[in-house]
Amino acid sequence: MDTLDVVALLQMAILQQDLLERNVDEAAKIKRRRRLRRYQTRPWLSEERRRLYGHYARLMDELRVEDPQSFYNYLRMEPAMFDELVQRVGPRIHKHDTKMRKALSPGLKLAITVRFLASGDKYPSLMYSFRVARNTISVIIPEVCQAIVEEYKDEVITCPTSPEEWTPIEEVFRNRWNVPHAMGALDGKHVAIRKPAKSGSLYYNYKGFFSVVHMALVDGDYKFLWVDISGYGSMSDAQIFNDSELKECLEDKSIGFPVLSPISEHDEAMPYFILGDDAFGIRTFLMKPYGQRNLQRDERIYNYRISRGRRVVENAFGILAQRWQVLLTTMQPRPSIVQDIVECCVCLHNLMRIRYPTLHNGIADEEDDQHNVVPGAWKQLAQLEDVQHVAGGNRGTKAGKRQREILKHYFNVAGAVPWQNRMIDG
Repeated sequence: MDTLDVVALLQMAILQQDLLERNVDEAAKIKRRRRLRRYQTRPWLSEERRRLYGHYARLMDELRVEDPQSFYNYLRMEPAMFDELVQRVGPRIHKHDTKMRKALSPGLKLAITVRFLASGDKYPSLMYSFRVARNTISVIIPEVCQAIVEEYKDEVITCPTSPEEWTPIEEVFRNRWNVPHAMGALDGKHVAIRKPAKSGSLYYNYKGFFSVVHMALVDGDYKFLWVDISGYGSMSDAQIFNDSELKECLEDKSIGFPVLSPISEHDEAMPYFILGDDAFGIRTFLMKPYGQRNLQRDERIYNYRISRGRRVVENAFGILAQRWQVLLTTMQPRPSIVQDIVECCVCLHNLMRIRYPTLHNGIADEEDDQHNVVPGAWKQLAQLEDVQHVAGGNRGTKAGKRQREILKHYFNVAGAVPWQNRMIDG
C-alpha cells in the first residue's frame, strides 16, 4: 500500500468519525428538544386550572364575600384598597393576549405581588398557591413593584419644600411629642439580601450578613417623608447621610424650613431641625441626645424629651416590617430590584396611613394616662437591624452644641412637662 492509499484511508476515517459525532450531537439535541417541549404549559398551571383552583380566583373571592378580616390578614390590606390598586396600577401592568396564550390579568399580578410583600413567601410557594410558573413570578414581582412606585410615589412620599408645607409637621411634633421646631426623625435599618455576585465585602455589614441600608426621615404620624435605599451594608448611618441629598438640602437651606423663630417668648430665635441619634454629628439642623456618661439631671431630661420625639422613626420602621414581612427575610433578587421592593413597601405603608390613619394604632407604641410607654406589637416580633454607629470623623459644630443648650434650657424651664422628672427617676 503506497502513501496515497494511506492518506485516503486516514481521510475517510476522519470523515466517518466526524459524521458519527454529528449524528450523536443531533440525537442529543432532538432528545433535549423533546424533553423541553413535553409541556408548553404544565397542565396544573393552565388558565383553566388557575381559574378553578388558584388562590386569586377562588380563595380571595371567598374571603372577600365571607370573611373580609381574613382577606385583610391574607394581603395585609382592606379589599377596598386592593381594588384601588387594581384600578390605578392595572393599566401600567396590563398586557395583551397573544396567539399562543392569554395574558395574566392585572389583578392576579397584584395579588401575587402583595402576597409576596405581606408574607415573604418564596417564589415556588407562590407558584403552588396562585398556579403561575415560578419564572413568570420572578418577572411579575419587580414589574408590579416598579409600577406601584411610579403610580404613587409622588403622591404619598412627598418631602415638603416650603414653610407652609412644613408647618403642619412641626405642629404634630410640638403638640403630640412636645418637641417644638422638630421637622422629622432620622434613622437607618439593614434589609438583608443574598450576596451579589462579585461584590466582595461591599454589602457585608457589621452584624455578619449582606444587606442594603434603608435610611428614612419620618414625620410625627409615622409617615415616611424621605427615603434612601442606595446605601451598602458596609456603610454607617453617618456615611449615608453625609452623602445624601437630604443633608445637602439642609445645609444650603433649599429644604424650605420656616425662618428662625423662638421656641418660647423668653428664648432667642433658633433654626428648625430634625432629630437623630448618636450616629450623627450635631448641627443646627440636626439635634441629638447627649452621648457621654454621668449626665446632669437637666441633660437627662433633654435626652428623654429628644428620645421621646425620635420614637416615631423606630415605630415607623417597626410597623413597616410587621406589615410587609418580606423585609424580614433575606431577599434573593439583585440590589436594584430589592430597592424597588423596599420603596414599594414604603409607598403602600404611607398610602395606608393616609387612607386608614387608625389602622396601625395597635402595632405602634402608645402611652398610658401617666405617659408610661406601652410597647407596640412590633416590638414582640422580629425587627430590622440597626445600622452601625461609627465613632469619630463626624464631629458636631459649635453652633449646633449651643443650640442644644438652648433647647435643654427650654425643656427644663418654659417647656417642661409634668411627668418628665418621674420618667428619668424611674
